[in-house]
Amino acid sequence: MANSIGNGYSFATWTTFIAESQIRALLKYKVKYYFAGGKPGIIPTDVFANIMGDLSANYKKNPRLALEDLNYGPTGGESWFLRTLAKRLHDVRDIPIDPQTQWDHVSITNGSQQAIYALLDTMIDPGDVIITPSPAYLGFLSPAEKLGGRVITIPTDLDGIIPEEVEHAVEVSKQKFGKCPDIIYVVPDSDNPKGTTLPMKRRQALFDIAEANDILLIEDSAYAEIQFKKTPKAIKTLDKENSRVAYLGTSSKEAAVLRVGYSVLPSDVREQVLKDKGYLDLCTTTLVQRILDEYYTNHIDDAMRAGIPKYKIRYEAMAKAIDASFPPGVRTDPTGGFFIWWQSEDKKFDAREFMERVAIPNDLLYVPGTPFYPQNGHRLTKDNKDVRPSLPEHNTMRLGFSYAPPDIIAEGIERLGKLLSKELG
Repeated sequence: MANSIGNGYSFATWTTFIAESQIRALLKYKVKYYFAGGKPGIIPTDVFANIMGDLSANYKKNPRLALEDLNYGPTGGESWFLRTLAKRLHDVRDIPIDPQTQWDHVSITNGSQQAIYALLDTMIDPGDVIITPSPAYLGFLSPAEKLGGRVITIPTDLDGIIPEEVEHAVEVSKQKFGKCPDIIYVVPDSDNPKGTTLPMKRRQALFDIAEANDILLIEDSAYAEIQFKKTPKAIKTLDKENSRVAYLGTSSKEAAVLRVGYSVLPSDVREQVLKDKGYLDLCTTTLVQRILDEYYTNHIDDAMRAGIPKYKIRYEAMAKAIDASFPPGVRTDPTGGFFIWWQSEDKKFDAREFMERVAIPNDLLYVPGTPFYPQNGHRLTKDNKDVRPSLPEHNTMRLGFSYAPPDIIAEGIERLGKLLSKELG
C-alpha cells in the first residue's frame, strides 16, 4: 500500500521502512580524520589527465570518432571495451572465459552497485530468500529488503562467512519459508565491511552448496585487485560452464571513481539484467568506456604496482595505531581492500551514539556497524532449526584506511583510541 502524504500524492511503501544510506548521510560531514566511506585515496591522476588530453587531441583530428564516443551506445557496453575487460579477467583473475570468442559474456553497468540492484530486481520477488554474511555490504542489504527479499544472515569469523551455517540456512529456508534460497551473496576478498578474505576451502564449499541447491551465487569482487597478500582464486574459476556464479567487478576501486562495473553472468541471467539496465539508464557513457579502455590496456598494471604498496602502508598505520591505543576488543586483519572492522569487548557500547556525541565533535568520522545488518532480516536459532529476527551488533565500527595519508591515519586513530579508552574505562 502506498504511503499517503499531505500533498495529494503518495510514496511507495518501501520509503517507510528503508532508511537513507548511513554512508551517504555521513558524506555531509567535513572532518580532518575521515575514516568513513571507502573513497580511493590513491588515484593515478596524471595518467588520466594524459589519457584525456590525448583523447581530446584525437577527437579534433577525427570528429567522427568524437561523435560516436559522445553518443548513445549498446546497453551492455561497447564491444572494444568488453574485449579489453575479457582479456584482463582471463589473464589476471583466471576467469574461465576466452577473450577471443567469449568477450560478449562480459557486460558493464554504471558501477557495480547498479549490477547489484539489477540482479536483485531480476531475480527477487517479494518473499524470495537471500543468504548474506553478517555483517554484509549495506549496498546489497537495502535493495534486497526494498524489493521484498527475506534476508537470512550467516555468522562470520575472521575468515569470513561460515559455509556450514549456510547449509543449515538452506534447509531452514525450505522448512520455514517453503522454498530454497534464490541467492547467496558474498564479497570473498577483503570484504566490505569486515575486510575478511575467504580461504579457498570455503569458496569451494559455497560453490558446492550453490550448485547442489540450484542457487545463484553472487561473487562481489570489488576489492579483488587491491590485495597486499596473495589470495585464493575467484569462486568464478570453479564455474566452468558459466551457469552458477554472477561475478562482479568495478573500476571504481582499481582505477578511479568513473562508475563502471563489469560482470560475467550466466547467459540467461545476463540477458535479463541487461533488459533491466536498459530501463534504469539505457546505456553507460561511451566516453567513460573509451578512457577506461586506454587505462586497462596500457596503464593499469603500472598504476597497481605503484598504488597497492601505498594502500598497504595506510593499512599498517591504522592497524598499528588500533593495537597501540584502542581499549579491549577485536579487529580484523585484512589482506587488502579498504577497511578494518573493530568490535569492542563491551557489548553495551553503542558506536553510533559515541560517534555523534564524541567522535564528530573531535573531528573524527567512521561508520558505525549497525547499517551492515538488515533492518528486517533473519538469523538462525542456536539449534539451527528455525529463524529469529536478526540483530545488529552496536559495539562495532568500520574504519576506512583508503583515503587519508598514513600520518593522518596514525594521528586520528590514536585520538579515537584515547577517546574510546576514556569512554570505556
